[in-house]
Amino acid sequence: MTTSPRRQTLADLLRRSAKRAPAKTAIVCGDTHWTYAEFDRVCERVAAGLGAMGIGKGDRVAVLAHNSHGFAALRFALARIGAVLVPINFMLKAEEAAYILRHAGARMLATDTGLAELARAAAALDTGVQHFVWLPSEHATEPVPGMVRFDALADCDAVMPDVDLGGEDLAQIVYTSGTESLPKGAMLTHDAVIWQYVSCVVDADIAADDLALHALPLYHCAQLDVFLGPSIYVGASNVITARPTPENLLPLIARYRITSFFAPPTVWIGLLRSPLFDSTDLSSLRKGYYGASIMPVAVLRELAARLPGVRLWNLYGQTEIAPLATMLGPDDQLRKPGSCGRAVLNVETRVVDDAMTDVAPGEVGEIVHRSPHLMLGYFHDDERTRAAFEGGWFHSGDLGTIDEEGYISVVDRKKDMIKTGGENVASREVEEAIYRLAQVSEVAVIGVSHPRWVEAVVAVVVVKAGESIDEAGVLAHCAAHIASFKAPKRIVFVASLPKNPSGKLLKRELRETFAGLFAEP
Repeated sequence: MTTSPRRQTLADLLRRSAKRAPAKTAIVCGDTHWTYAEFDRVCERVAAGLGAMGIGKGDRVAVLAHNSHGFAALRFALARIGAVLVPINFMLKAEEAAYILRHAGARMLATDTGLAELARAAAALDTGVQHFVWLPSEHATEPVPGMVRFDALADCDAVMPDVDLGGEDLAQIVYTSGTESLPKGAMLTHDAVIWQYVSCVVDADIAADDLALHALPLYHCAQLDVFLGPSIYVGASNVITARPTPENLLPLIARYRITSFFAPPTVWIGLLRSPLFDSTDLSSLRKGYYGASIMPVAVLRELAARLPGVRLWNLYGQTEIAPLATMLGPDDQLRKPGSCGRAVLNVETRVVDDAMTDVAPGEVGEIVHRSPHLMLGYFHDDERTRAAFEGGWFHSGDLGTIDEEGYISVVDRKKDMIKTGGENVASREVEEAIYRLAQVSEVAVIGVSHPRWVEAVVAVVVVKAGESIDEAGVLAHCAAHIASFKAPKRIVFVASLPKNPSGKLLKRELRETFAGLFAEP
């Protein structure tokens, strides 16, 4: 194989781990158990099979699939032949997935039994998809007719192609959900992803003796590249599941003696509220990670009380930085509540005004980064790439503050700040106030069009099971704890908040649902 003696790519990481610990468990998913030697061999054979089908360096291969051992193997197999991974959110409609397939120019689409119908419908909408690959999953092992079977690729006797691959080559294009009508494809090189792995290993304490549970969708760069990838890099053991529900997660933690687990706050809250929580042996769990949104202080305290042996990390970033940017460690969870911490090892972060001048401590500005983690740019989108890197820094689009110690707090998305009666209101501040109510399970604060205030603050509340509170009670509590202009004009009670598969709140859906709340009759 053509290679540089100094090569460092995603293609090399698994091979090195397999040589260090060939007999160690690498992947567990359903009934599939692979040692590192077996995992490495499967990836090598799948890569050779893909090469025999004509897939090679630079070809984009999309994956529309649930979490599985097949997904994990395909990720490293693609790296070995220099193909570019394009993970797709499986909650998209066929037309939305088709846009990504067309925009990325995907030649191949990998899917599983549960998503095969969606995959075929998307590919049929004027895309360039030429091949389908069926991936085995946690519980569905029957292949889909008319698709190339993963196990057939792994069993073929093709010769591994000769690939000249370097760290500057493209590893993946990850499409962001963003606020724009059409998603943007962030181009990430092998170098960018691996520099990010190094930051994860150092600052998030990803270690070889971890037994990690990967339950949030692998199409999202957080689960794929902050946890699974670095875990393979250091040679940790990994349990993969596709169902991030308390009924599935809690028994898995107990069964496999899981030591490390990542989930957004909404999933952690779900675990705490589950009737299984107190009856499940969670004593093995040592490391807990969260991201996507800030953990409410009341929930942090509850986690500390009910899982006293677990150290917590808050990880903040976004797709374009592969995705980790800052980290709040275990010692700072209650000392710096609400903060996303400081820049990780390979990132430099500032909070700036519109003139790119650092804001004073406590003042609101935009969070910007410099880092080898960063994307090359947006695929086929020079204009938005230039805007993102204006002034020589990457503009996150997040508003935040920085304190005297350099700890950053995210205030809101730049485009999501509620402006009511000429005043800016940070939704997170209002949410933190409402979370102090013992009856509240979850809350999302949004801005809704209002005939007098232009935008009015509205709180959408989920009440804990067995508890009760009315609108007057919430409003009285807010009046006692936050300035009157920040207080919600209305409280809306719902059974659950809309979330994507990564557990991130979909505030845009709430805005659409309650857009007419203050409409005049």
